[in-house]
Amino acid sequence: MSNYTAADVKRLRDITGVGMMDCKKALEEANGDFDAAIDLLRKKGQKVAANRADRDAKEGTVIVKATEDGSRAVIIEVNSETDFVARNDDFIAYANRIADAALANAPADLDGLNALAFDERSTVGEASTDMTGKIGEKIGVRRFDVVTAPEGGKVIVYSHPGSRLGVLVVAEGDNADEAARDAAMQVAALNPIAATRDDVPEDIRSKELEIGREQARAEGKPEAMLDKIAEGKLSRYYKDNVLLEQPFVKDASVTVGDMLKKAGVTVRRFVRYALGD
Repeated sequence: MSNYTAADVKRLRDITGVGMMDCKKALEEANGDFDAAIDLLRKKGQKVAANRADRDAKEGTVIVKATEDGSRAVIIEVNSETDFVARNDDFIAYANRIADAALANAPADLDGLNALAFDERSTVGEASTDMTGKIGEKIGVRRFDVVTAPEGGKVIVYSHPGSRLGVLVVAEGDNADEAARDAAMQVAALNPIAATRDDVPEDIRSKELEIGREQARAEGKPEAMLDKIAEGKLSRYYKDNVLLEQPFVKDASVTVGDMLKKAGVTVRRFVRYALGD
């Protein structure tokens, strides 16, 4: 240990998170050069990442975070290969740090996120490679959304216990927090396709109308009645799958739209992530 000390090994471990023996070997190979040892450990991580690039990484965590005033929020899915790693403290800390970087900088896409600074030595992308080398599993960000509230509105966040499902809701109205959080819990529980009928994608609307026509035709309904019957079936579909038209989970005698109207709150949009979906 003439070229480095036990304190150097500990410092390298504190910075990289890699095991003590790997840190010692890196310092030996680098002849005590601390920065060179970090580079060696990073290269090791790159090799592990390359070897595991084709692995499925569908476990992990979904994190939601908002600024203190609710003006901006982030939802992000960070993946690992196994649930065991997803519950690892180092993985959770790594995922939360990436979420913080996304919230602070609002990058436009994954390339922009991976280019952000993770710490004083690495970018988010490099940190993901390093984490893969340290843990030995494919690690990385699958997707994220940064949402900014309109003037006078705020973004409410909801994380389902277990951190496998998260929701952002953009809401407007005085004291929107409670009603918007109830709406977020509704989104988590029933997975609506849109906030309102107008927000339903046209391809879904067309598909449901065609299904309705085919069902009516199979039931022997007159051809002239098929469109009207299909529209009725589409309306029932909306009541099951559009947020504001769904029965409110806390009181099925009213819709979510009724609940929000009574509270003086308007929900503009939502984002829902379920791990692996």
